Amino acid sequence: MKTKQLIILVGAMLCCAASLMAQAKPSVAILGDSYSTFKGYVQPDTNAVWYPQSDVKNNDVQDITQLWWYQFICDNGFRLSQNNSFSGATICHTGYDEADYSDRSYVTRLNNLLPADLIFVFGGTNDSWAKSPIGNYQYGGWSNRDLYQFRPAMAYLLDGIQKHYPGTTVYVIINDGLTDEITTSMKTVCDHYQVKYIQLECIDKQWGHPSQKGMKQIAAQVAKAVCRQ
Repeated sequence: MKTKQLIILVGAMLCCAASLMAQAKPSVAILGDSYSTFKGYVQPDTNAVWYPQSDVKNNDVQDITQLWWYQFICDNGFRLSQNNSFSGATICHTGYDEADYSDRSYVTRLNNLLPADLIFVFGGTNDSWAKSPIGNYQYGGWSNRDLYQFRPAMAYLLDGIQKHYPGTTVYVIINDGLTDEITTSMKTVCDHYQVKYIQLECIDKQWGHPSQKGMKQIAAQVAKAVCRQ
């Protein structure tokens, strides 16, 4: 075989091997809010983003490699299937000033989530900040009106994920600093559906959002929960 032909053959084999290795990595999908957004890295690309801020004094996270999920994926051998995050989104349909957020809620975006081996649901922060109605625990028979309240919406979300993606590993990431009512409700609903949750602790923030240090803390706490059990 001529040298040129051999080089082409070896190159093709290396490309195939690299492709197979990439496919072998478990995939990750994220259903999130501003904490997981970055311009050019959300799907669909019409979702509102918070990172990066135009002024580094507001928040020092300025590069995609500084995002918590980017670090987690690269450091632990995963690949990104989809980052369906939307800045300001609530889990339920009620947003700030009691506005209708059904166009961006987690409950709605559930239907646009791509399949993955591992799904992270990172939310509840805006429900807490917006003081969305808490509602009662409800694990079936939801009406559209019920989904404007946090507890029924949280249950509907996890129920939907389990039914749409059977066998998929799901983790709910719970921010620190949320109201006790939101935090307790998330844990109670997770326990009902036997979904694992990760309670974040002492995350460094600027303007209420993780800084570079905070992103590293989140990545480390998520990795500890997911990869070292």
